[in-house]
Amino acid sequence: MKPIWIVDDDESIRWVLEKALARENLATKSFANARDAIAALEFDTPQVLVSDIRMPGASGLELLQTVKSRFPGLPVIIITAFSDLDSAVAAFQGGAFEYLAKPFDIDKAVELIRRALEESLRETSVESGPSETPEILGQAPAMQEVFRAIGRLSQSNVTVLITGESGSGKELVARALHKHSPRAAQPFIALNTAAIPKDLLESELFGHERGAFTGAQTTRRGRFEQAENGTLFLDEIGDMPFDLQTRLLRVLSDGHFYRVGGHQPMKANVRVITATHQNLEQRVRDGLFREDLYHRLNVIRLRLPSLRERREDIPILVRHFLVQSARQLGVEAKRMSEPTMQFLSNLDLPGNVRQLENLCNWITVMAPGQTVEIKDLPLELTQGQGDGAATAVSADVAPANVAHPHGGQVFEAAAPVNGAPPGWIGLLELQAAGMLGAGQQEVMAVLGRQFESALIKTALKHTHGRKNDAAVRLGIGRNTITRKISELGIDGAKDD
Repeated sequence: MKPIWIVDDDESIRWVLEKALARENLATKSFANARDAIAALEFDTPQVLVSDIRMPGASGLELLQTVKSRFPGLPVIIITAFSDLDSAVAAFQGGAFEYLAKPFDIDKAVELIRRALEESLRETSVESGPSETPEILGQAPAMQEVFRAIGRLSQSNVTVLITGESGSGKELVARALHKHSPRAAQPFIALNTAAIPKDLLESELFGHERGAFTGAQTTRRGRFEQAENGTLFLDEIGDMPFDLQTRLLRVLSDGHFYRVGGHQPMKANVRVITATHQNLEQRVRDGLFREDLYHRLNVIRLRLPSLRERREDIPILVRHFLVQSARQLGVEAKRMSEPTMQFLSNLDLPGNVRQLENLCNWITVMAPGQTVEIKDLPLELTQGQGDGAATAVSADVAPANVAHPHGGQVFEAAAPVNGAPPGWIGLLELQAAGMLGAGQQEVMAVLGRQFESALIKTALKHTHGRKNDAAVRLGIGRNTITRKISELGIDGAKDD
């Protein structure tokens, strides 16, 4: 094994690291400046390089740049007394294995060097993606059924309804259906009906004539016209307003529609593929979805399995997303250790494939080293308990005390994620994100009631149940607190 190189103009730092590594039976070679280390690289290379960032002459960042240009797989640990953000960012952008600020704990420094050493010694087999990215990845039996269905529908123009949980990849299936259909050379137009305000959705779908409404200064083609001779994919069809369902049914029935404000019928030669994560049968029973439209859309039904039903695909997806993310950032793809991959494969990810992709993007940016260990994962994954551990880096997360949208589990957020502020504000943001991601309605009202209830209950505890005193402490009127106690069903209050 090659020695570990230490580059630092501070002799005491070199001495401390040399002695500490010698106790670990690790050979070292020291340099007082980057220039000498760069010159030595002409004849030899280290197993790991540890370098100060600010030294007379060439800096540690210049040394890092030289090393990475010639030996991209060589782990470099940057240490510095100047623990400022710019240095950290510059070090990581340059490809540093890790960043360590002085003064540092020597045991932690040795542990970090050992990790870098393991990385250097590990037999690397970097996953390289295929020359052409596959449309959909999966080897699980449930996914093979999806692939078979796509194959059977390859020469058909039949209407398809795709069902599955949020983040399971319904649009990818729709695109695959289009790509393998006779309409493949024509446009594929996608529209999320839940993302468009009700007042604008009609115009988005059918277009509008000039002057049809305030602000309509020009004639606009809708999605049906844009998808002419091709495929129109309507995602989250279960959220379409009831009156627009009638217009959609007419298009599907006779192939004609009118632009908003128009009087000339337009003919639509469009294959319609729809998708939803909702139970359309239940929405029909609840009177929220037209039964005749449901039967018109449900000609061929294709159910997409959740990630929980295809755990054996998680390693394949992780490798693919890590390579994809690395390409986008222009860096080397990270690798998962065997325990880490097993850990991820056992998680219940409520956000499905989308959440897994977001996690891989986070790992590419934030995880130290090329091989990712369990401790390198977000704390919300590793510190969580049970199924609720899988709440990090997802648009569909369910944080503290929010019911799992697909199974009744309760999540416990261990710490703020993605830059959420600490304390109760951060937890509130996490709570709101989880509820919104789970598709819950009236989030403001629900959280508002919880907020008011918590404040009033706490104030009543401090005033031993005296509601008038509690009202004064909270800064609200006596009538207000009396009404709130009644509305919120709070027990234990008494008149002063």
